[in-house]
Amino acid sequence: MSQALNDAVHWADLTADRLIRQEDKETYTLASGITPSGVVHFGNFREVMTTELVARGLKKRGKKVRFIFSWDDYDTFRKVPANLPKQDELAKYLFQPIVDTPDPFGEHASYAAHHEQSFEAQLKKMGIELEPIYQAKKYRSGVYREQIKQTLVNKDKIAAILNKWRSTPLPESWWPVSIYCEKCNRDKTDVTSFDGNNLIAYKCEFEDCNHLGSENLDTTTRAKLPWRMDWPMRWAFEKVDFEPGGKDHSSQGGSFTTAKEIVAEVYNWKAPMYLQYDFVSIKGMGGKMSSSKGNLVTVNDVLSVYEPEMVRWIFASYKTNIDFGLSFDLDVIKNYEDFDRMERMAYGLEAGNEKKVAMAKRVYELSQIGDHPSEMPFQPAFRHLCNVLQINDLDVKKARGFYNNEIKNERDERRFFERAERAAYWIENSAPEEFKFSLNQEVVPMELDEKQTAFLNALHSFLKTQWNSLNDDKALHEKMYEMIHAHELEPMEVFTLLYKKLINLEKGPKLAGFIRTIGSDRVLKLLVP
Repeated sequence: MSQALNDAVHWADLTADRLIRQEDKETYTLASGITPSGVVHFGNFREVMTTELVARGLKKRGKKVRFIFSWDDYDTFRKVPANLPKQDELAKYLFQPIVDTPDPFGEHASYAAHHEQSFEAQLKKMGIELEPIYQAKKYRSGVYREQIKQTLVNKDKIAAILNKWRSTPLPESWWPVSIYCEKCNRDKTDVTSFDGNNLIAYKCEFEDCNHLGSENLDTTTRAKLPWRMDWPMRWAFEKVDFEPGGKDHSSQGGSFTTAKEIVAEVYNWKAPMYLQYDFVSIKGMGGKMSSSKGNLVTVNDVLSVYEPEMVRWIFASYKTNIDFGLSFDLDVIKNYEDFDRMERMAYGLEAGNEKKVAMAKRVYELSQIGDHPSEMPFQPAFRHLCNVLQINDLDVKKARGFYNNEIKNERDERRFFERAERAAYWIENSAPEEFKFSLNQEVVPMELDEKQTAFLNALHSFLKTQWNSLNDDKALHEKMYEMIHAHELEPMEVFTLLYKKLINLEKGPKLAGFIRTIGSDRVLKLLVP
């Protein structure tokens, strides 16, 4: 076994090693897919990231990867999502193919295309390259016709597999195929007969349609396999080596259990290596994200707060069978701090035990989009950056000036603007109110007693004459406490006074560092008695 295999520390690498041990070959086919039944949410993204990380594990071992992504746009439009416009118009297309449903935004060729193109654009931002397969085109082009016949011929065998896990057996009239009615284009049809070769008859049960029709499987574009047959059929058709699945597919007797048997007994292929992934939640939302319910967050929503590399890092940091929640509250600050700590460890600038450092290096590698920077990128601490931005009225270009001496190259420049724009967005849209502030433009008039006035005069004089001698926040912090005690005042009383003078609030960021960040000119203008 190669040194690379011996050094495997991450689950994506361990999975790649298992695939190679199972069958060592030049190219592996990895699969993922989603039904574009509504806006593709961030929870769906876990399946894509799981597959992509395993692909990177294989590529590190010198293997080629075909990463296919199936858009199940020939599925039925079963429910109008609550978060979409033109609800009544969309309702007219219920039970028709998603691909035949119009785009309610009027931007794309279909409802399906709208959601497909939106998600594909988001994947590009995440550095994910894949081969999209549009299943409506596949079915309608006739490439699955022989597989559909094979499925129908093996009806009894499939029913026996499914019945093992059903409380009531499938009726004799059940057939493992769906037909879109040629009259109303809906899949509310019951197959009435199959001649064992190529002719299938059906009756439409949709409202008052009642159409009696038949389809020739050698020429039809209206037949589609239901999910439990469609999934294993495509494993065999595409020769899939690996595909993850959510825990809703992974329970005993679930679609993966039956697909394993069906692919072997009906399609003469083996089930791919499988990883179960758990759900992703958004802190404060509660429950599983759902396109149909409209309670969802997209990749773009997450990218408005987190850098792309950070999003990849979050997924790479968790084993697939562990659920996790993503936060948009104050935990955002902690997440940035944790990412920066991991980045420093990966570059050897922060200590850790051997195992932790090895994992940090690999997770960091997996989080990268494009080339791995030879030097650690500039890290503007998120909390401090939020202060700098608010001091500058959320003007990112103005805030850039504060970091002139620290930004060394193009990568640092990109890091600053990516992080600053997200910090500004977070402050405006998600940060708790108590975190927000605005620097006063004019002196706030206050009634002060003698001690308070004397203290403020002394602090003003000190800052005016000694500003350049303050080497760090600690020096100012200690000097302020010295002056507070000298004027026989209480620290909390003084801090409240200073915060009101600076931001007209009773609390705020750590005071010494905050004063130094604001800068002498503006501080001296505001801290007058």
